[in-house]
Amino acid sequence: MITVIGNMKGGTGKSTVSFNLAVWLAQNHQSVRVFDCDPQKTMSDVLQVRIEEGYAPALATAEDADDLSHLSRKDSPTDQHLLIDASMSDQKALSQAILLADQILIPVAPSQADIWSTQRFLNLILNLRSNPPRLVAVLNRADTHPFVAETKETEDALDRLNAIERIPFRLHNRTAYRRSFSEGLAVFELEPDDKASREFLHMAKTLFGESLNQPTPRG
Repeated sequence: MITVIGNMKGGTGKSTVSFNLAVWLAQNHQSVRVFDCDPQKTMSDVLQVRIEEGYAPALATAEDADDLSHLSRKDSPTDQHLLIDASMSDQKALSQAILLADQILIPVAPSQADIWSTQRFLNLILNLRSNPPRLVAVLNRADTHPFVAETKETEDALDRLNAIERIPFRLHNRTAYRRSFSEGLAVFELEPDDKASREFLHMAKTLFGESLNQPTPRG
C-alpha cells in the first residue's frame, strides 16, 4: 500500500506523523519504505538519528524524489507499505506521489488558512486523478483546551469537504511529540502511557485498520 502524507501548507506536522506511522508499521512486522520528498528533509534527519542511536525496529534511511520518480504502483508489493512525505516545496514530486497513492493522509492544523490550503490540495488531487485514492484528513496540533473555537470550526469545515474522510478525533499539540521526535523515537516508544501515545495509536489503527496489532513499547 502506498500512503502519501501531505498538504500544500507547511507547519501541519506531516513529517512527525509520517515518522510515527513508519515506526508503528515496523513494530507491527510490516515491510516499510519511506520516501522524503520535502526539501527540508526533516524525515531523513529523524531517521538518521534513529539509526545512530541503534533503536529497534531499524528503519532504513529515507529515499528521495529521484527514487520516487522511477517508482510505479506495480513496484509496491501488496505486503509492503510505502510512506511518502511530500509537500508543495517539490511540486513535481508531490504530483508523482498523488498519482501513485492508494491513500492520502492530510494533517490539518486548526486554522482558516489550513482549510483554504486543504481545499486547494483537494482540487490538485482531483485534477490529477479522475478516480481519486482514499482521502483522509486528521486534525493535527489541536489546542489541548477543549473549548477553543478554532479547533471545532476547522473540524466543521473539513466535514463540509465531501471528498475527504475526517478521522473523528484530534492529535493535540503536545510536548511529547516534539521530545520523542528530537530523540529519534516514536511518541509511543518514549511515553507509551501518555495521552499523545494513545491518540496517535488510535489514529494509526483508523488509517490502516484493526488488522494490525498494537506495537510493543520499547524496553
